[in-house]
Amino acid sequence: MRVVATHLPGRTAVADLPELAELGAAERAACLALGIDTVAVGPGLSAVDLATRAGRQALAAAGLGPERLDGLVLIESRAPETFSTSEATRLQRLLGADRAWAFSVGGLGCASVVPALLAAAGRLATEPSAAHILIAHGSKPVTARRYRHPVTVNGDSGQAVLVSRDGPLRVRDILLETSGTYWDLFHVDYRGRAPEQWREECTDVPTYAFRLAVESRKRIAALTGRLLERNGLDRDAVSCYVGQNLSTAAHRIVAESLDAKLSAACADNLRDNGHLGPNDALFNLAAAVDRGELPEGGLAVVLNMSPAAAWSAMLVEHGAGEGGAVCL
Repeated sequence: MRVVATHLPGRTAVADLPELAELGAAERAACLALGIDTVAVGPGLSAVDLATRAGRQALAAAGLGPERLDGLVLIESRAPETFSTSEATRLQRLLGADRAWAFSVGGLGCASVVPALLAAAGRLATEPSAAHILIAHGSKPVTARRYRHPVTVNGDSGQAVLVSRDGPLRVRDILLETSGTYWDLFHVDYRGRAPEQWREECTDVPTYAFRLAVESRKRIAALTGRLLERNGLDRDAVSCYVGQNLSTAAHRIVAESLDAKLSAACADNLRDNGHLGPNDALFNLAAAVDRGELPEGGLAVVLNMSPAAAWSAMLVEHGAGEGGAVCL
């Protein structure tokens, strides 16, 4: 990875969100206990707007013109602005990446960054002339309400990741598992309803809070063990573990399943920005690098999970230098 750029609009205190007044006492208490003080909120900015801003930021940081992009992978938004249109080619036009091909991936919620990275890696592996692939996502809540009971508070953000064969962060390996058992655990029944009436609902709170939590502990621990074993590493070789930002309870579940601490960047970004969907994990990884938690030559395990349901573990090396690897 040559560049990981995250665009964050202004912040709003969770306690000041209008929807809290509509919650019952138990739901309000659950929301305020998530470990989120403020969320990033961009009024008037669409998911594509956020992705575009992040894309321009990434290209500027890399000193790269959009005409040099060989591919553009958009992680699809959970609720497109219009049906029967292409947000991927819209982003292509807004960025001016006329030479690149563009398409979207998704379907795995927060873990959708993994198929995006795999698609970019595949393009670089099969096309020797390809040099620069941009992955982008704009994260916006599906509904006007930001609190997703009992999980998290959603913030707004844009992220763009420039993938190439050289860069400071090298993706050494990725593991991904999915399960159809929980495909409809969360849903928004929108047909025949005005957008202001849309509600994201958990169809079975006990299943989310207990059954899926237990399975996620086991999956994350097993994936991490397999990831390290097949790369000839033990746990002492890992400089830091990075996860996504749902709640302090979710951070605790991941840490306990690994018997290891997560990067402090995770708790800080959770507190300040809320949940940023597929943008969380690499946002936290970049912050860990900036803070010195992942030194040059160090290895990080980057974890993602989604109630869709999907689980992933990625091995990232800092300071890999140039070569034939897929880098961020």
